[in-house]
Amino acid sequence: MTDYSELIASFTRNDFILDFESVAKKDFTEEKKKFEQEWQARFRTNKDQALFYFGFLENLDFLSPTMAFLHQLSTGFIQKIAKQPDMELSRENADLSLTPDELEEVRKIIPFGNGMAHVNDAWILGIWKRLTNVYQETIRVYPGSIATFLTERHAGINLAGRIFFHLVENEEDIKYPFAFLATYSTLPEDGKKALHTPLKNALQEYKNQPDRLLQLLSTVNRAARRSTFIAKLMESDDLFSPLKLTAQEAMVFLTEIPLYEEVGITCRIPNWWRKKTNRLRLSLTVGEKEPAKVGMDAILSFKPNLRFGDVIISKEEILKLLEETQGLARIKGKWVELNHDQLNAALAALSKAEVLAQNEELTLAQAMRLELQPGELMGLKNREIAVDVATGDWLKKLKETMANPQALEGQKPEGSFRGELRPYQQIGFNWLKYMVNLRLGACLADDMGLGKTVQVIALLEHLRNHKKTRALLILPASLIGNWKNEIMKFAPEMSYHVLHGLDATHNADEYLDDPEFLTITTYGMAVRVSALKKICWDLIILDEAQAIKNPGTKRTKTIKGLKANARIAMTGTPIENRLSDLWSLFDFLNGGLLGNGKAFTGFTKGLKKDPTGYEKLRNLVNPFILRRLKTEAAIISDLPEKIEIKEYPILQKKQMVLYQNLVKELKKNLEVAGGIQRKGLVLASIVKLKQICNHPDQYLGQDAYKPNYSGKFEMLENICETIYEKRERVIIFTQFREMTGPLARFLEEIFHRPGLVIHGGTSVSKRTEFVEIFNGEAYIPFMVLSLKAGGVGLNLTGANNVIHFDRWWNPAVENQATDRAFRIGQTKDVMVHKLITAGTIEEKIDKLIEDKNQLAGDIIQSSGEGWITELSNEQLLKLLSLGGI
Repeated sequence: MTDYSELIASFTRNDFILDFESVAKKDFTEEKKKFEQEWQARFRTNKDQALFYFGFLENLDFLSPTMAFLHQLSTGFIQKIAKQPDMELSRENADLSLTPDELEEVRKIIPFGNGMAHVNDAWILGIWKRLTNVYQETIRVYPGSIATFLTERHAGINLAGRIFFHLVENEEDIKYPFAFLATYSTLPEDGKKALHTPLKNALQEYKNQPDRLLQLLSTVNRAARRSTFIAKLMESDDLFSPLKLTAQEAMVFLTEIPLYEEVGITCRIPNWWRKKTNRLRLSLTVGEKEPAKVGMDAILSFKPNLRFGDVIISKEEILKLLEETQGLARIKGKWVELNHDQLNAALAALSKAEVLAQNEELTLAQAMRLELQPGELMGLKNREIAVDVATGDWLKKLKETMANPQALEGQKPEGSFRGELRPYQQIGFNWLKYMVNLRLGACLADDMGLGKTVQVIALLEHLRNHKKTRALLILPASLIGNWKNEIMKFAPEMSYHVLHGLDATHNADEYLDDPEFLTITTYGMAVRVSALKKICWDLIILDEAQAIKNPGTKRTKTIKGLKANARIAMTGTPIENRLSDLWSLFDFLNGGLLGNGKAFTGFTKGLKKDPTGYEKLRNLVNPFILRRLKTEAAIISDLPEKIEIKEYPILQKKQMVLYQNLVKELKKNLEVAGGIQRKGLVLASIVKLKQICNHPDQYLGQDAYKPNYSGKFEMLENICETIYEKRERVIIFTQFREMTGPLARFLEEIFHRPGLVIHGGTSVSKRTEFVEIFNGEAYIPFMVLSLKAGGVGLNLTGANNVIHFDRWWNPAVENQATDRAFRIGQTKDVMVHKLITAGTIEEKIDKLIEDKNQLAGDIIQSSGEGWITELSNEQLLKLLSLGGI
């Protein structure tokens, strides 16, 4: 597994577990394992210094994409030093800051990963500053030259000399349209910053120092040994004077620039050559007009033409150019390169494009995918001709609106929607409506706790009121209780049916003949109920959509086979490190957008050689993803500092049987019990019901604790997987000491490393030690605490997530526990999850507390659970029995 968030954390929160691998451990040679261990240790010791020296390394093809990015960033910094022509003069005072163009190049190679959203300009510039600090501190005390320092660590590094070659346009001279000048850098006596002066001045400056002159000209001599053009200039002494060049001579110079730079000469040349802005390319203007239908299969008009830069050139003009000599030519006011092979390839590509345009064969999916692999549609290979895509007015407006949903105008949800959307939720609701109306797949990927569910319910309520719609919601079984509660709270008039369990399997065909407005089912049931395939759903929604990230599973294939006019995926982790997961998600949302699996695999393999493809992929998928983070200024100002979320796991089959049997047994015993005996019986039964809600094995005294036997364990897994992907920390409270061990073992599997446990048996000195470790440098992802042992006195601000695994039913006690993280010293918003098993005593008592009626007031806070024993047998059994509230 590749850990992008740990990379982010390493330079933001001091949490860092370095991950070098992109292949399975079994594929690692002993040499690679040794390398991994060495560099993990170096990064833990001093990550800034380790990152600096990391850039000197070569042949690291086995690095994960995230570590490869870090390596490229450090390598880029080392190369920046090596390219300083005056590095020996300025030493630690060299200006190594990133230029806007260099920053843009870094943005292009940011790989995909769960922490990608945090890699912004500020993050990049912060890393660059830290690298600069290491370099300055190191070179300040280094006794030798910078060249020696660099070559000792990387013998093959190309060091810049002090020589510059300049080429500029000379529009006043038709015969000699270019001018050439060689300069060198020198440090004036009264200044620190190097100046550039014509190379002829060096002859005078070093006339009595031939050795220094030879040293200055060493890079030119190396270039002359490889370039006839430079050798002639040296022999004739023309190199020391300003020169006029013909277009052919300038072409020779421009094509040899890589050679000059390799030997250490810095070249200053026109931007149109450096950035290839005047190159010949096939330009496709796509989506000028709105198509006749909507969706990814909509057929778009497009118009192909050939361009030099932004100048259109006709077929006839290309044919005339083929009669001219290859090299530089001035076409319609622009200097361009004439290459006969490219000209012929351009004509062939244009012909193919014109046929496609006449046959109207370009779908919206293909049009958007052109930006990812523009030559694919034309059958072009090996970059025969550059292909650029220009979006027409309709398509441009569509993409801008998708990518900037805050500009969408929209009304508030229906009057039947019982709630008030926060401003960012209103934007999400507007965006979802827009995407569904256009039949475009949408991924709602807001951070955990920002209310994805309520935005989708608002959309469903809108559709229910305005359209005859059949919607299908597929989710993990553990979330059924959450959705039922949220629908009841925000859209009580919405009709829905839960298709889950054995009875549902048997009755599915009959139900699906005339389904409710909303059908809710699970990923497991979606595979078993074949009748779901017979319906063309107006909308399919996937909650926790990462469940279909593996394209090869039966589950994923079945769900992708369901028919729908529009699709929505809900996930807090839309972009995984494995790009095949991203492909699978988009294959469900917008089939064809990323091409077929084979084509996309070919694209991803090319990212090692050309990581700028990451930017193209990001530009393609981002308009279909709406992701807001709690850390964004516009979001954080609209949120409380403590976000409390109630989660409603459902009982699994074994839990349900044990629960019902215990209630039946209690009913029977209540008929003969009285007084103290009755009170003891009731309190003991409450404890047992809580144990069953936690896990059957706790009640039965067993030690297997299989996660799928408990709705709470499954819910805990959902929550903690997101926490782990963001490399945040969490504290989990339980009132049962015996649960701390099983929970810790389970969480260790989720977080892939151990956490800490504090209960009544933990000594005071150990507690202090554990708190320091948990809040410290090393990434300790979780701490499990028994409520009585950890509810007070501990400062656990290293965590910004709190989970109450089971409830104490005393708000004051729970708040004290939550305040272990939510207190002075906490710098992040705290997420508090309260697990309440749906339909059980847990949900019913929580409802009493929430309503703040007489029972939930002073009585509950002062007597704990004792008040329950005062209920009549009928009231008690109603409270304890399974069922709705």
